[in-house]
Amino acid sequence: MTTELTPRPILITGAGRRIGLALAKEFLACHQPVIVSFRTRYSAIDELEQAGAQCLFADFSTDAGIHTFAAAVMERCSGLRAIIHNASAWQAESKDRPLSETLAAMLQVHVNAPYLLNHLLEPLLRGHGQASTDIIHFTDYVVERGSDKHIAYAASKAALDNLTRSFARKLAPEVKVNAIAPAMIMFNDHDSAQYRQEALNKSLLKMAPGEAEIVALVKYLLASRYVTGRTHAVDGGRPLR
Repeated sequence: MTTELTPRPILITGAGRRIGLALAKEFLACHQPVIVSFRTRYSAIDELEQAGAQCLFADFSTDAGIHTFAAAVMERCSGLRAIIHNASAWQAESKDRPLSETLAAMLQVHVNAPYLLNHLLEPLLRGHGQASTDIIHFTDYVVERGSDKHIAYAASKAALDNLTRSFARKLAPEVKVNAIAPAMIMFNDHDSAQYRQEALNKSLLKMAPGEAEIVALVKYLLASRYVTGRTHAVDGGRPLR
């Protein structure tokens, strides 16, 4: 593997808040270049730009938006260190929206966008040596158990989980492809005390570990040279409850 004077950037989709934002900040602090996508320009995007991140608007709700974003990435770099598919949407089935629209929306952001981006950006991932590049898909704990209130969401994340193994086969041995399946990692500011306690009680470890838990796992996967095609659960032991 050749030594690069300038590190190849890490691409993080949906990095305007929460886990995506935490990852971007961590990499920048380690002098690792990052390219991030955003759909809503939160104030954190300004902060990331000031810290040196390349922040690109992206609308993954259409194929045209995905292709436009991929072209913008390819204009800005000749190689990528990793793609971290963090962009996500959370929609429940509702009487106010056709079920087919809910399913299509969930499949678009969680399956079609990663599928197309992995193909479109493949040239940036290859050519850097054996096991030298990564793709990380963020799936969800509900892939294992399903969800009666978020059926389309759970199904789309399950499809993304399967893409992990297919792309691991396709892109080996140059690119490692893994998935992270989190359960409760962090609360929203508006979550009630009752909700928080109920959520904590669902795991054996009874905690919301925060973004640092995911950041540490991502850094482990990037550093590893022999882990690919696997889903890494971060759920505090929920399946054992």
